[in-house]
Amino acid sequence: MEPQPDDQRAHAVVIITLPPSDDPSQGKTISAFTLTDHPNPTFQPGPPDPGFWLSDLSTGSPRLVLSLIAISLLAVAFYASVFPNTVQMFRVYDDERDRDDEPNRRETSSFVFPVYHKLGARAIPDRKLAEVVDVLKTGILVKVNDASFDSSTTILPVAGDVYPNGLYFTRILVGKHYFYLDIDTGSDLTWVQCDAPCRSCAKGANQLYTPRKGMLVRSAESLCVEVQKNQMTQHCEDCEQCDYEIDYADLSSSLGVLTKDEFHINLHNGSVADLDIVFGCGYDQQGLLLNTLVKTDGILGLSRAQISLPSQLATRGIISNVIGHCLPSDLNGEGYIIMGSDLVPSHGISWVPMLHHSHLEVYQMQVSKVSYGNSMLSSDGRVGKVLFDTGSSYTYFPNKAYSHLVKSLKEVSGLGLTLDESDKTLPICWRADFVISSLSDVKRFFRPITLQIGSKWWIISRKLVLQPEDYLIISNKGNVCLGILDGSSVHDGSTIILGDVSMRGHLIVYDNVKRRIGWMRSDCVRPRDSDFNVPFFQG
Repeated sequence: MEPQPDDQRAHAVVIITLPPSDDPSQGKTISAFTLTDHPNPTFQPGPPDPGFWLSDLSTGSPRLVLSLIAISLLAVAFYASVFPNTVQMFRVYDDERDRDDEPNRRETSSFVFPVYHKLGARAIPDRKLAEVVDVLKTGILVKVNDASFDSSTTILPVAGDVYPNGLYFTRILVGKHYFYLDIDTGSDLTWVQCDAPCRSCAKGANQLYTPRKGMLVRSAESLCVEVQKNQMTQHCEDCEQCDYEIDYADLSSSLGVLTKDEFHINLHNGSVADLDIVFGCGYDQQGLLLNTLVKTDGILGLSRAQISLPSQLATRGIISNVIGHCLPSDLNGEGYIIMGSDLVPSHGISWVPMLHHSHLEVYQMQVSKVSYGNSMLSSDGRVGKVLFDTGSSYTYFPNKAYSHLVKSLKEVSGLGLTLDESDKTLPICWRADFVISSLSDVKRFFRPITLQIGSKWWIISRKLVLQPEDYLIISNKGNVCLGILDGSSVHDGSTIILGDVSMRGHLIVYDNVKRRIGWMRSDCVRPRDSDFNVPFFQG
């Protein structure tokens, strides 16, 4: 009997069987059954006859079969040309699966830290944190020294913006208290303002951290040697504590000692990692850093150094040493940070080799050309460097490229915008004869900036294109301002520093295992497993 349009009866069922909690290695099983009108339906599981539908189809229309085969071959050829790395990715996955079969090998996975704009997160912290609390309640507390440790993905509420606050930060549970940490890919050490007692500390977003007794790092420990190797003070091998002093590019500084405490990280499989991490107890902060610490409690170091949080997790086998971040461009949007490779998309990312620095564990790559529209910003043809730094709110160009950019931007004044020297938000701001509500209202007046990545000798190079919304901001006076500054006195003066303003709306990935950097445009919506099982296209 044919079912009527209003017939709501079930015609099939799908049964999903989850593995027992004490033996997740059994995996899950999925069974599908079709319901019929037969009074005593029988289910006979078994492999279907692979020739059944093909034979039926071939007898009806051989020409149709040949057409389908031809279309399939064309589709495969087209897919291979668009995604040349597909076979390589499959090979990598097979290798990883083979390694997973090795006995007594600890499984590694990823951590995800969603990033929300500070203003939006301030308005709804309880609702966002409630989601995390729900996950924590259902989690299983595991110790990192457990040989059967099974890692997964973690989600932490994070906030920030480029203007007016000028930073992005994440929230991490250390000991029994949460702390807001400024996300900084240019910093090695993670540190928190602490009461040791504190000589010079900002009010901070939360109470000062109180170090635990007996948890100070001794000077003879390897991570102490790592931190002190680039400091002016000489390393003391017999000291009972490990002192550190960090000087930042804006002449700010942090002085403190290394300590250990439990970092609680929510994992992808529903468990919670409770592990001791070495970090800084900062009791003396100076300079502009004190202004930043009104909104946060410290710095989250994400560089390639061994002392950084991702490196410590990777050393213990919890993650592979891969870090990624996606900073939202929408004031009400959200983004994320990932630690580990599981949630890195298989397709759509442009990859280039990561450059090695002689003494800094930073993320940088080569650039051969920089242009504004069709105008070259550097005519000497020398290969330069681009450094990714989430600790910088704005982007910095070497003096020559910056001067050429400012000269090229003079054309904007003839298109409807006028320089407003009374606006001191940034060195260059323009006002319009209409209300500027978003960057979409003015981006038509500007051209994209293209960074040709790679040596000039490369046969194939990549382009990192910065659209106007990737280097402009709107000031509190309603003007549009240039978020690229003169970098003559920043770093070595010849390196492009890519700051938050130019990384918004992009997924940036630093793969320390394969020593490469990748990027792609993204809406920065928090990743889910299903998003990364199939190719997707954005931007």
